[in-house]
Amino acid sequence: MNDAGQTPPPNDSRADDDATQPIGPAQPHGSGQPAGPGGPSWVPPTHQPPAGPVPTASWPPFPPPGTQPLPVAPVPPRHAADRGRVSGWVWPSVAALALVLGLAGGVVGSVAYDELNDHDGPGSVSEGLAGVDVVETPPLPADDGSIAAVAQELLPSTVQISAEFEGQANGATGSGFVLDRQGHVVTNNHVVADAAKEDGPIAIVDQDGNRYEATVVGRSPVYDLAVLYSEEAKELAPAALGASRSLRVGEGVVAIGSPLGLSSTVTAGIVSALQRPVSTGDAASESSYINAVQTDAAINPGNSGGPLVNLRGQVVGVNSAIATTGGSGFGTESGNIGVGFAIPVEQVRITADQILKSGEARYPVIGAQVQTGQRGSGAGAEIDEVNDGTPAEESGLRKGDVIVAVEGSRVTDGIALIVAIRSHQPGETLEFTIRRGDDEETVEVTLDSEVG
Repeated sequence: MNDAGQTPPPNDSRADDDATQPIGPAQPHGSGQPAGPGGPSWVPPTHQPPAGPVPTASWPPFPPPGTQPLPVAPVPPRHAADRGRVSGWVWPSVAALALVLGLAGGVVGSVAYDELNDHDGPGSVSEGLAGVDVVETPPLPADDGSIAAVAQELLPSTVQISAEFEGQANGATGSGFVLDRQGHVVTNNHVVADAAKEDGPIAIVDQDGNRYEATVVGRSPVYDLAVLYSEEAKELAPAALGASRSLRVGEGVVAIGSPLGLSSTVTAGIVSALQRPVSTGDAASESSYINAVQTDAAINPGNSGGPLVNLRGQVVGVNSAIATTGGSGFGTESGNIGVGFAIPVEQVRITADQILKSGEARYPVIGAQVQTGQRGSGAGAEIDEVNDGTPAEESGLRKGDVIVAVEGSRVTDGIALIVAIRSHQPGETLEFTIRRGDDEETVEVTLDSEVG
């Protein structure tokens, strides 16, 4: 049984499929993992041999999540990526989700989250996003629709992230995009987690190969997001922020980043699905639960943290995970198979605003635990435990209740419930539809919050 509402301690990646996941405030230490966008889980870093000449990878089966080495092909020295890492995660079909992170010289693992104590450090902005110069006006007219035009506009705003891992400079590489004109950059937490914990060097590399030292303003393992700051990056052009909620399935999108260490790479596809509940990571450490934008634009390790962009040149998501076919974890399937996932830009706005203001991010909890292992019948999320003094207890929720809807939207299982809760903000009051025995009723729950 996992601790409710906090990032759980490491588990064996072969944990039981029916592992209970927390959706409430922290309780005494236990075993398990949270839920993200709310939360993904990660495995400890693993050693792997030098990269071979052909980019290949294998991912763990479903269930449970795990990790396998990802050798990558040699690339120009400035963007060398000697090794790769992909963390496994749970997904509704036979696919297994893997964190998208290309590595140079090491396998990057996400590490336990350490809060930044210095909330007035470099890059802090007391007014949050309201105190910086972000861009929202689409740089391209609606009738353009040219991938080449999108690439021309966004490449100067997309950067490669190079971070220390296990004491090795440039041991991890990922992607990011320029948030504003004040030198802030958005990326995935798992790209910089190890460097942030060890106070190791992090660098931003722009389209022209210029390298800028950067520091972590704050990060959120739960939403797999981090905000970096570099005084030298103030001259970089910020990307325009759009809205994922305005997307339509079938609409064209472009992914930009540094797959396999190859900087300034552009791929294109369509929006394959919206509001797709997925969990990235593995049972051994931090977890992220995302109400994701699904796309078939080619996304590979190293694209982590890069922008997913609509055809008007606006960022609609942050590329964070890919799906791979199931199996033994040692199969020949690797890399992009046309199923990638991005964190919606609406969540990016909220989390970045919180981090700029205080150096930390918060996520909503109700104080109950549900099963998030192998997918069930789709009949709802059954509550395994209600913690004392929590919103769940105060609202009258009980062990054995099955939550079938939140705010009128259907809930099929534990992951869908966590994603539904974490798509809202602390302090909001939500209507839960529950099945208790043969009866169905509604209860109102006011969301509490945790840091993460």
